[in-house]
Amino acid sequence: MPKSVVIIGGGVIGLNCAYYAAKAGHRVTLVDRGGPDRDSCAHGSAGMITPSHFVPLAAPGMVALGLKWMFNPESPFWIKPCLSPDLLAWGWRFWRAANRAQVERASPVLAELNLASRALFVELEREWSGAFDLVQRGLLMLCKSQHALDEEAHFAAKANQLGVPAQVLDAKQAAALDPGARMDIAGAIYFPKDCHLTPTRFITALQSQCEKLGVMFRWNSDVSAFTQLGPRITSAQTSTGPVEADEFVLASGSWTSQLARSLGMNLPMQAGKGYSLTLAQPRQLPQLCSILTEARVAVTPMGFSLRFGGTMEVGGLNHEINPARVRGIVKSALRYFPDFTEADFATVKPWCGLRPCSPDGLPYLGRTAKFANLTLATGHAMMGLSLGPVTGRIVSEILSGEKPARDLSLLSPDRVG
Repeated sequence: MPKSVVIIGGGVIGLNCAYYAAKAGHRVTLVDRGGPDRDSCAHGSAGMITPSHFVPLAAPGMVALGLKWMFNPESPFWIKPCLSPDLLAWGWRFWRAANRAQVERASPVLAELNLASRALFVELEREWSGAFDLVQRGLLMLCKSQHALDEEAHFAAKANQLGVPAQVLDAKQAAALDPGARMDIAGAIYFPKDCHLTPTRFITALQSQCEKLGVMFRWNSDVSAFTQLGPRITSAQTSTGPVEADEFVLASGSWTSQLARSLGMNLPMQAGKGYSLTLAQPRQLPQLCSILTEARVAVTPMGFSLRFGGTMEVGGLNHEINPARVRGIVKSALRYFPDFTEADFATVKPWCGLRPCSPDGLPYLGRTAKFANLTLATGHAMMGLSLGPVTGRIVSEILSGEKPARDLSLLSPDRVG
């Protein structure tokens, strides 16, 4: 039975939820605090679809690395020191989750979701007549040192066990696979199932498809509260007036915790700021996307441009540019691609976006027991774009009263109590 649905959040997750819900026949209204030309987190992202990313951010060794990197403002992962109770609680939960048993439970789930989402991207590219430049050539994990290559070889073996194809390459094999740029590396891991696209083109196409399906957009509408009747939400109070619906979906990215708190829910989340630099006319243009393994920097060709993106900076809900983080990306790029120079980046305007990070590195996806008509879809961290379509499909199934095709218990919004 068709329902009226309000989706709060117009980023890549909210748009995917709106698209699949409207495609299932529901009457969808999408509410967003920004305008139609908003710069969401996905716009400046690396644009990668990554079955290879099946290890959550909260992994063994990350706490030790984080403490080590705290003293380097140019490091890949940095937490701004402060006495915020929310940050301290998040950090404690992150430490609890960063163990091998949790990774063993989470990895098959993330691998399955990413592979399913990849298949949906291929389907959308075909249905939308190539609207967003999907490139299915794979991804290279570039390793500067032999030690890193040996470590990543163990990761490749695990990937193959989970049904994510991976190959270990030496430097010559990697260069032969992508001769478009000279790389100074010991070797690489090749993930042939990974893809990349131009995020702005995908978001524009997705929004256009939503409009064709009759999705109503309420832009510049900041949600401040909800009206409840027993175990159900009846309306969202916004800066442009109330909006009523049968079903509500929270997909507000890094701002979802604040909205959840207004509903009496505890949804630990921190905004992980990421940066990117896009060269409009790079001196060399790789044909494959890549990850600079030791530096945690992503490199993606987008048409004739080349984007370098990275860092995970936990420091609150702000879009301030930290020059040290930008310098870290540039220095890393020059180490792996020695033909580039600092001058290539000198006039590039840095971009930053806030990625919603749960303390265990897994999305909050599914119904909450607190309300009979509330679904959450947030906390995807660096995988928001990659997991967008499968998240939208799952939310649509939930709204339609169907049993999701996969077990979502690890992703339950109620898992933190």
